Amino acid sequence: MKKQLRVFAVAVVMISLISCNETSEKVVKETPVVIETMEKAPVKSIMTAEEQATMSPDEIIGRLKKGNENFVNNNLTQRDHSAQRRKATIGQYPKAIVLSCVDSRVPVEDVFDLGIGDIFVARVAGNIENKDIVGSMEFATAVAGSKVVIVMGHTACGAVKHAIDNTDAASMGMNALSDLLAEIKPSVIATEVDGEVSSKNVAFTNKVIHTNAIKTVEDIRVQSPKMAALEKNGQIKIVAAVYDMETGKVSFQY
Repeated sequence: MKKQLRVFAVAVVMISLISCNETSEKVVKETPVVIETMEKAPVKSIMTAEEQATMSPDEIIGRLKKGNENFVNNNLTQRDHSAQRRKATIGQYPKAIVLSCVDSRVPVEDVFDLGIGDIFVARVAGNIENKDIVGSMEFATAVAGSKVVIVMGHTACGAVKHAIDNTDAASMGMNALSDLLAEIKPSVIATEVDGEVSSKNVAFTNKVIHTNAIKTVEDIRVQSPKMAALEKNGQIKIVAAVYDMETGKVSFQY
């Protein structure tokens, strides 16, 4: 009987030790999850005047590149949009303005992992400049303090494709669209051709998309002496970029 009791006691001790060990392992395993959750608490802050003033154009571009890496890796920053919205009523200090195509598949803020108050966004089919767009950029830079202007084209751009294929929008009663496509045509003509001049030629189309973004940057400098002077003095940078629809990556063109 005593021997049986001793065996039973040893068994209880062993079970207790195993249970204790399992509990310890559980705590060790769960602790990093808790810490990780705490580290990823939603961001409530927004860009301030002080942050905007202290950042250089190169630093801003670097942050935008890092934000794009987050987007590509499906690791977007968690944000408390309600808190950010309330704080943004005080004022806005965006770090950049992005001119993008109207394409619904190009979510500009997400592409750079940005939230409320971080950037100005202007959109027009084919990401071309016009007087109103340039005026908006002058407001963003010379008035509101943004230090980077980005003209961002994207692969598979419908406006560029129609410009390449000489779509006759006017014959369909779309005179304004016809004028817009005419603004893209110089980029088609300026692009070196390897193969047929057709939107089915993907390599050529992608080259035109790059050319169009760069040409728009050049046109902005011509249309806005103010921004050209700010850039010459190192206060802002005006750059072209292209968003790859398949990978989500933004390639900057200097």
